[in-house]
Amino acid sequence: MMKRFNTFRRIVRTGMLNFVRNAWLAIAAIAVMTVTLTIILFSVVANATFNNTIQQINDKINISVYLSDSVTVKQRNDLMDELRRLPNVRKVDYVSKSDALERYRADNANRQSLLQAISEAGNPLPASISIDPVDPSRIQDIKAFLDQPDNKALQDPQAGTSYSGERKAAIDKITHATSVLQRIGVAAVLLFAVISVLIIFNTIQMAIFNRRDELTIMRLLGATTWYIRGPFVVESVMYGVIAAVVSVGFIYGVFVTASSALQATSLGLLDIAYSSQYFRDNFFMLLTAQLFVGIVIGALSSTVATRRYLKFRTSK
Repeated sequence: MMKRFNTFRRIVRTGMLNFVRNAWLAIAAIAVMTVTLTIILFSVVANATFNNTIQQINDKINISVYLSDSVTVKQRNDLMDELRRLPNVRKVDYVSKSDALERYRADNANRQSLLQAISEAGNPLPASISIDPVDPSRIQDIKAFLDQPDNKALQDPQAGTSYSGERKAAIDKITHATSVLQRIGVAAVLLFAVISVLIIFNTIQMAIFNRRDELTIMRLLGATTWYIRGPFVVESVMYGVIAAVVSVGFIYGVFVTASSALQATSLGLLDIAYSSQYFRDNFFMLLTAQLFVGIVIGALSSTVATRRYLKFRTSK
């Protein structure tokens, strides 16, 4: 047991000495790793921001069912209860004729001609039921339920539902676009992760190649595979730890030092203010994740690289 501990301690010590001894190579490897980990971290934050923006858009998508004036309170309540039982319905609200009139006046407060016209007409606006879907991409399921004959009979024949015509086309386009953006966000994170692994792998493999004579001597002296490989793994793990801390610190510095300027900036669906808040709220989780990714990438890359080189040398 003590022998194994001493061997492990020597491996760690050798890895740390190699890290210091090959400072320029270490700086190059850390720089590459920092860039790739920063890209991954930015992709994660950007993906979370996209999802938040998409959720905000989805929260504004709803269906209004305009009721006939002849609908009784019981019929209305029964319809609302049935709607609440639908799996894709998140919320159901009733908007009375008087509430609809107040909303109309508030929305058209600066249009005196419209306000005068509706005042002269009394209150022609129908009562309605507002439905918020869980998944706007499956809003057609709710529409199919509302189009059933018994439910159709309760609707204002002139209005029906708001999910029709140009509004239907707009909702369908939004739901399709948000679905595509979510897939792109996940794909971007995975793509950058794969690219980072390949870049770091090649960088570490270059470091091992530069010390090939040292590895050959150790092999000739009878050193075991893990005794040869261990210091490289330790060294690569140090690359990952330092790169993870630097990448998180860099992103944190960007959000802190340029917070006011960034929050006043809009980049399409990328809400900089939310990105900054998300990063601060999840700082320790992101730091832990970056450390884990950096350690895993460094350890795996060095393990695979040394394995390939040691196999090559053995075959020679």
